Amino acid sequence: MAGDRLRPGRRPAGGHAVKPGARNSITDVAGLLVGNAGDTALKSGVTVIVAEEPATAAVQVMGGAPGTRETDLLEPHNTVAAVDAVALSGGSAFGLDAASGVQAALREAGRGFAVGPVRVPIVPAAILFDLINGGDKAWGRYPPYRDLGHAATRAAARDFATGSAGAGLGALTATFKGGLGTASAVLECGFTVGALVAVNALGSATVGRTRHFWAAPFEENREFGGLGLPHPFPSEARNPLTKMSQQPTSVENTTIAVIATDAPLTKAEAKRLAIAAHDGFSRALWPSHTPLDGDLVFALATGRQPHPPEAADFIALCAAAAATMARAIARGVHDAVPQQGDLLPAWSQAPALR
Repeated sequence: MAGDRLRPGRRPAGGHAVKPGARNSITDVAGLLVGNAGDTALKSGVTVIVAEEPATAAVQVMGGAPGTRETDLLEPHNTVAAVDAVALSGGSAFGLDAASGVQAALREAGRGFAVGPVRVPIVPAAILFDLINGGDKAWGRYPPYRDLGHAATRAAARDFATGSAGAGLGALTATFKGGLGTASAVLECGFTVGALVAVNALGSATVGRTRHFWAAPFEENREFGGLGLPHPFPSEARNPLTKMSQQPTSVENTTIAVIATDAPLTKAEAKRLAIAAHDGFSRALWPSHTPLDGDLVFALATGRQPHPPEAADFIALCAAAAATMARAIARGVHDAVPQQGDLLPAWSQAPALR
């Protein structure tokens, strides 16, 4: 990473996040598309983030129960520097099949890491546990996630559904339905950061038994209801509220996410961005990173901006990553909608403000 000296034409380093992007979405980061596919009877689905050109990637796992594919290659010391797509899926370990469907769609499009005459699409993936959420999981011999991954890739676009969609279709939290959330921020120094997250946490995104979001201090433009934090603050909210508080055998957990930027980053810098984005989990979910969550953040850097960040810019980028991730988590819960067979209410169904 470069030193603090300004390059000609650059704005002052260390610029803060000044506003959401035009879509308030991860696709405000130039070079990224998102596609969803799901089955409402299954109550599960897949979300794919497609890089229009291979993007530098990294990952940071902080939950105790992760389910992943192709994550070792993302470590800074390993060979492959960039990926073609990232898959987020429901279905627990069965959902890892989604990446094969994504690979198939990308191969059909001529994408992939060149190995002689062969191209191998690089598709890291992560899954969440939604097998006991009221959906019909009697799928026969093979689970449907490979086909869902293929369909999600073919559907990739700038605009996509949030809430009860894609990998967030059957997600739950301790208090309300979870869902797929996204948010973005544009920094004063010119970089854009975006987050995408499937929220299926053991803990809660809301404060105690209220409708107020833990992420309230970071909210932009009433994007998840504009309620702020509760006042007075409920004393019981200091006690962790988890799915196990409601059902001691519950294991239906894990929040999986992508943080992305148009800044040109090395794999090591992308890893640091993923680490910083986990702070957004801690600001939006209480508790987070538990032994029964597989909490994970992928980082993508498309490099569409011409100059790498100065030191102060990179600090601002990491701070924005945490805030943007917190907002995306709250939006995922806020945007969920009621569906037949739900085990928990959607946030919109909650009683009047407490």
